[in-house]
Amino acid sequence: MTERCSACPRKCNADRETGTGFCGVKNKIMISRAALHFWEEPCLSGAGEDTDGAVKAPLRGSGTVFFSGCNLRCVYCQNRKISRGEAGRYVTEEELAAEFLRLRDIGAYNINLVTPSHYYPQIAKVLEKVRPSLGIPVVSNTSSYDSVETLKQMDGLIDIYLADYKYDSAELAAKYSGATDYPEVARRAIEEMVRQTGAPEFDEDGIMKKGVIVRILLLPGHVKEACACVDRIYRTYGDRVYLSLMSQYTPVDIPKDCPELDRKVTKREYERLVDHALELGVENAFIQEGDVAKESFIPEF
Repeated sequence: MTERCSACPRKCNADRETGTGFCGVKNKIMISRAALHFWEEPCLSGAGEDTDGAVKAPLRGSGTVFFSGCNLRCVYCQNRKISRGEAGRYVTEEELAAEFLRLRDIGAYNINLVTPSHYYPQIAKVLEKVRPSLGIPVVSNTSSYDSVETLKQMDGLIDIYLADYKYDSAELAAKYSGATDYPEVARRAIEEMVRQTGAPEFDEDGIMKKGVIVRILLLPGHVKEACACVDRIYRTYGDRVYLSLMSQYTPVDIPKDCPELDRKVTKREYERLVDHALELGVENAFIQEGDVAKESFIPEF
């Protein structure tokens, strides 16, 4: 009897051996890119030169592996061909392990699994084999629309969770990502992530070895929602997690029924979010400076 898929909160019960799930992909691992990435938080990809010219951690990059498919349907998705499973190449578990080792060998600080949720069971098998010889942390770069049961399979295999908290409002989660239960699911998932990793740990150069970073992407016109996300995470975890407040939202092919999203975030909107975090007492946070809302920051697949 064919095993039906229940790897993510959708529990779509799809036969991913012969067809695809809600995520748009089969069980066979499909990746769209595996390369060094230099635009993650400085504790993941390196800080490069400081403004005074002093070198901190070298800008060696994060070893990102972008997985095709996604269990969300965000209307503002920048990489629809990838997230819909329309682009990428199939790899075996052995080939994926080889990619991890290749990225390590060219200087990656970590192995960064981008959108891995629908492949967690397969990735777990790969990591169980390769981790003893890998020697660098493994990052799960996730939307947080993850089931706790599946996350528990990754306990001891993931060192760092780079986790979104996209919405605190079920209404917005339904409208923009097709997942009314996103806030509740993401909160439970982040709780499990923090349980697994414990307090943040860094090496002598400030590169993260262990912990959770929660990303909050500011959407245009939704400063209050982003502030609510900050409130929720900070009041729950305090300094046990790092926040990453992101202003890089870039409108790409926005649907006509969401015209409010068809613009960049203003400088004033982002300042209001950062000010709110400071007033709340947040100290462990990353903020973005300058004009980062450019399509050039979207990896070219």
